[in-house]
Amino acid sequence: MQVVILKDAAEVAAYGADIFTTQLKRKANSVLGLATGSTPVALYQELIKRNQANDISFAEVISFNLDEYLGLDGSHPQSYRYFMQQQLFDHINIDKSNTHVPPGDAKNPITACGEYEARIKSAGGIDVQLLGIGRNGHIGFNEPSSGLTSRTRVKTLTKATIDDNARFFKADEYQPHLSITMGIGTILDAKKVVLLATGENKADAVVAMVEGPLTAACPASALQMHRDAVIVIDEAAASKLKDIEFYKHIENENQKLLDYLASLSGRDRTLN
Repeated sequence: MQVVILKDAAEVAAYGADIFTTQLKRKANSVLGLATGSTPVALYQELIKRNQANDISFAEVISFNLDEYLGLDGSHPQSYRYFMQQQLFDHINIDKSNTHVPPGDAKNPITACGEYEARIKSAGGIDVQLLGIGRNGHIGFNEPSSGLTSRTRVKTLTKATIDDNARFFKADEYQPHLSITMGIGTILDAKKVVLLATGENKADAVVAMVEGPLTAACPASALQMHRDAVIVIDEAAASKLKDIEFYKHIENENQKLLDYLASLSGRDRTLN
């Protein structure tokens, strides 16, 4: 697990965007795993700028989103399909038929989960998976107690998650209590995982993920097992880590190595 501690949310977004930019320049037909929520928005804005400046292209990209509310179709303003259209897909040169979000309006959600897994496999697996982290350590809608080898499935949302998301729904509006989410095992299958976290309200979840035990009580702790997980956080989110100086030292040494490799090759490189 690589832990990158940066000054603020803007630096976190830029660092994350650099990882995706490098991936797209290496492999034009990359398969990307995408996430919703407030944290990825700044990263998406940076990718939009780079796409519109012709620095990167999404023309051959296939994408798979982590999760979706069960009971909402893609036209609902609170659906994650709608979010992705508004925040990314409508602003880049991606083929909309290559963008996949779990079907919140599926007639048979159980069957839909298996079909989603099959689509990911058929695409060759996810090259880079983007994640956020909830205050209770959830990734996607994998809440505490989720199996660490779980696959895409229907999940009941915890009361804490429902309460956190209530602000997005009107008082008299239906608010989903169920979701379809990639499982932790599905996430761990990605070749690379990039998790972004900003703000002091994520500090407890970050320390549990990075320095706590591997446990279903903190689903994000499963990333300790991943061969190429990059945790990109700002100083506020890192504030409860015990080994902050160690992580900063390691990242500084990594950057020196990258600079050296770049001087040899004449182009930017990232550690993999």
